[in-house]
Amino acid sequence: LGLDTSTDASSACVLRADGEAFEVRASGSRAHARELMPAVADAMERSGLDWPELGAIAVGVGPGGYTGLRIGIATARALGRATGLELRPVPSLAALARGAGSGLVLALIDARRGELFGALYQDGEERWPPFAAAPEAVAQRVVEAGLAPLAAGDGSVRFRGLLEAAGIRVEPDGSQAHEVRALHICELATGVSPVPPEAVLPDYLRSPDAKPPSR
Repeated sequence: LGLDTSTDASSACVLRADGEAFEVRASGSRAHARELMPAVADAMERSGLDWPELGAIAVGVGPGGYTGLRIGIATARALGRATGLELRPVPSLAALARGAGSGLVLALIDARRGELFGALYQDGEERWPPFAAAPEAVAQRVVEAGLAPLAAGDGSVRFRGLLEAAGIRVEPDGSQAHEVRALHICELATGVSPVPPEAVLPDYLRSPDAKPPSR
């Protein structure tokens, strides 16, 4: 079972041992608390599997939206404790890049505040570790490196004009390559070692938007 809540949408998928996948993606309304568990239940029902038949629970750990990540990881932890299944944390940007295919892929998630969460991958291997930066800084870094990657993710859609002006190709609007899919969380999790529930932590990359008032 794979889950991801790093972006506005909730996504769940059961990947069976026979290779057949049963994926459910919610509306993208940022209503993760309401939509995630129904998506999990739907994916499980479609797969025809019971909880004891699952091998692991995988979850996207970000970077991404703070509230979404907290809900997704808390859900994965709770399910792991309830079922005894092992947990496998997967970087959400790596799952995004996997959906864009082979070659040089710049995975970009809209980080709000006029910034991007990003990472660069070459045939699935990380070349630039996850970062948070202004889109202008991302474009400049790519130009200075002399690269021409394919960009995917909602961040690349939002800043398409700026990125394309820097020679970065962007997947067409509406492409599934812009989605962080639970299917790819499942696929990547096969190469991830299991960790205890308390060790599954969100990768925020920066401090939260909301901060406690100073005294």
